[in-house]
Amino acid sequence: MSTREHRRTKIVCTIGPATRSVEKMCELIEAGADVFRLNFSHGTQDDHAETVAFAREAAKRTGKEVGLLGDLPGPKLRLAEIEGGLVELDEGAQVTITTEEVMGTAELLPVTWEGLPTAVKPGGEVYLADGRIRLSVLETDAKRVRCRVEVGGPIASHQGLNLPGADVALPSAGREDLEWVDFAVSQGVDLLAVSFVRRVEDLEPVERRIRTSGADIPVIAKIEKPQAAERIEGILNVATSGIMVARGDLGIELPLPQLPGVQRRLLAAAGRHSRPSITATQMLASMVSSPRPTRAEVSDVANAIYQGTDAVMLSEETAVGEYPVEAVRLMDRIARATEPELPYGDWVFNRVAADHDVAGSVARAAVGSTYTLGLAALVVPTTSGRTARLVSAHRPRVPVLAVSPRMETVRRLNLLFGVQCVHAENAEGITDLLVDCAQHALEAGVARSGDLIGITAGLPGQELGTNMFEIHRVP
Repeated sequence: MSTREHRRTKIVCTIGPATRSVEKMCELIEAGADVFRLNFSHGTQDDHAETVAFAREAAKRTGKEVGLLGDLPGPKLRLAEIEGGLVELDEGAQVTITTEEVMGTAELLPVTWEGLPTAVKPGGEVYLADGRIRLSVLETDAKRVRCRVEVGGPIASHQGLNLPGADVALPSAGREDLEWVDFAVSQGVDLLAVSFVRRVEDLEPVERRIRTSGADIPVIAKIEKPQAAERIEGILNVATSGIMVARGDLGIELPLPQLPGVQRRLLAAAGRHSRPSITATQMLASMVSSPRPTRAEVSDVANAIYQGTDAVMLSEETAVGEYPVEAVRLMDRIARATEPELPYGDWVFNRVAADHDVAGSVARAAVGSTYTLGLAALVVPTTSGRTARLVSAHRPRVPVLAVSPRMETVRRLNLLFGVQCVHAENAEGITDLLVDCAQHALEAGVARSGDLIGITAGLPGQELGTNMFEIHRVP
């Protein structure tokens, strides 16, 4: 299949028990997966090291590089161990949450944070299992919180707790998170997501740990707290690698009717700043146990694409669902049906804020020229991926082919809307660069002999970033 027919919206798949094998990962890639998410909240480092090896082997077998996104646990309140791993909370029953080290039951649930009893008050609410279970607080003491089950259901070990409106003074990146950063560096994970970001400063411990290790893994800020949504402009100034709109926790922490508007504003802000964005959580949730989604879920995926997301993410659907490959195939079909309706012409000039630097201005001009000159494709030689990100932000309708000498960049660019990337060494000079780009465009199927293509890149020695745009006819 030529790149002309490739889907532009990227698909992120969470790997879990349902998909943690080379064979199943091959199926996910062939169905359309671009990035595999490793949820470090579940499983050991040995488990995830094995998953990394499986993913690299699956990429080798299918001939398609996939990015690996490591998702840090973050400062989330979690249940400790529960007897048998799972219990049922019945509506109307009473349950006590305790900071004591006990084995959990349906009557007594241990948590991992000693500050819980002072963070809640009688009449307050506690949510479990991504908001599916709701408890009302009856009374508290030094170590225990007695609650009534308002909405019941099953809960499992290590699931999270949400306390809407409570001040949870947890560190942005604790010892466990930093150990996972070290693991990600050692395993060559391509991207890292920082959970429960509340302010710009929350990203610094993770970025500092990466720098100290000598690595350069891009960091994505997960927006799942109201404080982060309120401070999104400042966060996007620092989080150059993008954001994840993590709607599970965000939809619990916020009044639920506000969530769609917040999502729209977050995705628009990412576009203004030329940052990639991922929309996540419960996108096709019914496919955990059903071969078909609801009509509302299909519309939800399409709406995120209409709002400008770079990628849509599957969580439980591919981690523990009964139909993981089918979920990816359907996500692919929804994106393909939606993308022809996108306002590409308007986005060229209206999606990104006015550019005041050379790189941003050149990227905008390159995308605009695809319309005025009828270019078949844009070819973007890039080492770090920054030029490809700036071009992608303007949402060109034609294919964007990035060419990079770094395999890490090839994998990371799987997250960017409309960008396909190939691995190739840097050209020696301008003439060789133009010839090589034309050849790559032919081989990738984004252009034919006689087509005009645009080539944009940063020339060395200028310290201007992206500073060249050339029109070239493919021989």
